[in-house]
Amino acid sequence: MKALHFGGGNIGRGLIGYLLNKTGFEVCFIDANQQLVDSINDYNNYLVKLLDEDNTVESISPVRALHISSQAEVVNEIIESDIITTSVGVNNLPKIAPIISKGLLERARLNKGKIDVIANENAINATSILREEIAKNVTDSEMASIQTFVGFPNSAIDRLSLSGETDENDRGVALVEPYYEWVVNKSEMVNPEILSLKDITFVESLKPYIERKLFMVNMGHATTAYIAFLEGYKTIQSALKDPIIERFLRETLNEVSGYFIQTYNVQISEMTEFIEQTLERFKNDNISDDIFRVGRAPIRKLGYNERLVKPLRSNYDLGLSIDNLTLAVAASLLFDNPDDEESVTLQSFIQDHGVDEAISHFTQIENTTIKTKIKNNYDRLNKGSSISTLVSLNER
Repeated sequence: MKALHFGGGNIGRGLIGYLLNKTGFEVCFIDANQQLVDSINDYNNYLVKLLDEDNTVESISPVRALHISSQAEVVNEIIESDIITTSVGVNNLPKIAPIISKGLLERARLNKGKIDVIANENAINATSILREEIAKNVTDSEMASIQTFVGFPNSAIDRLSLSGETDENDRGVALVEPYYEWVVNKSEMVNPEILSLKDITFVESLKPYIERKLFMVNMGHATTAYIAFLEGYKTIQSALKDPIIERFLRETLNEVSGYFIQTYNVQISEMTEFIEQTLERFKNDNISDDIFRVGRAPIRKLGYNERLVKPLRSNYDLGLSIDNLTLAVAASLLFDNPDDEESVTLQSFIQDHGVDEAISHFTQIENTTIKTKIKNNYDRLNKGSSISTLVSLNER
C-alpha cells in the first residue's frame, strides 16, 4: 500500500512516516526543502534516532520524496495513494490545500476509490481545518463529490521530535523520544482497510485525547518551562531534578486530572499512571529541552481555550482546586525572553497597562475570583517568592 505524506520535518519523519513505514506502507514525502527531497531520494531512506539509553538509530526505508512544486507528480501520487497525511504546521494547511484539491478531483474523475486524509498538526481538529481549506479551492458541487469518497478524520499526536543532528553524510537525523501516540477518530473515516494500521489508536470520540494532550502534556511542559525560568534553570530536565519543582508539577497535573475524572469518567488509577508517564518523559536525561524553546510564544499559550487557561476555567466551573493552575498562569506572565517576540509584547503590555489589565486582555478571563488568585500569585513571584514558598502557601 502507498502513503502520501505532506511535510518532511521531524514529526513527519519521526512519527507519521515512521509508523506508516512500520506498518508496511511505501511512503512518499512531499516537502518544499529540495535538499531534504534529494537526500531521501539519493539514499531511499532516512534516519531516526531514539533518545533512549542506547541512542538507537533506525533506518526508515523504502521511502521516496517529491518537491511540492512538482505538481503533476504530486497529483499522480494523490491518485495512487491509499492514505494521505500531513504534518506541515496548521498555518501551512492553506498552502497545500490547492494541490490536494486538484488531486482529489482527478481521483474522483478516475473513480479510484475511498481514501482518508489526516492532518496531524499541533491544533485541535486540524483535519477539519484542512477540509475547510480544500472547500475554498473547489465549487460546492465538487466538494460534495469529494466528500462521497474522502474521509477527513481528525487526530491527536504526541511525540517530542527535535532537530540539530546530522550523520556522517551531513543528512539531518530526526531525534525522537521513545514514547509516541497517534490517535485517530474512527467515526470520521471512510476506508476500513486503514483500521489495520498498527500502533495507531482508533477511537469513536477524539475529544478526551486531544484535551489530555493539551491540558496535561502541553500544559505541564509549558508550566515547567515558566517555573524553571523563574528558578534559574536552563532545561526542563535540570529543573525537574529539583524536588520542589517536580512536586509542584505533579500536583498541578493532579489538579487537572480531576477534570478528566469528572468529565469523562476516567479512572483515578488511569490518570495517575498517565501523570507518572508524563513526568518520566519530561525527566528523560537523554533529552536537553531548552526552557526558552518550550516556553516560547507565551501569548498563544495564554489563550482562552489554550493549555494554561482552559483547564483552569474548567476546574473552577467544576468546583475543583485551581491553586496550582493559577500559579502556573502567573509564572507565564513573568516569562521574559528578549529573543521571543510574544514575550517582548507581553512584558511591554504589563509595563504599560499593569498586570491586572494583562490578565484580562490575554486570558479573556472575566471571573474575579480567578483573576485575583492569578494576580496574588504574580505579585508574590514578582517580589521574589520561591516556588517552594508558594507551594507551601497553597497547601495551607
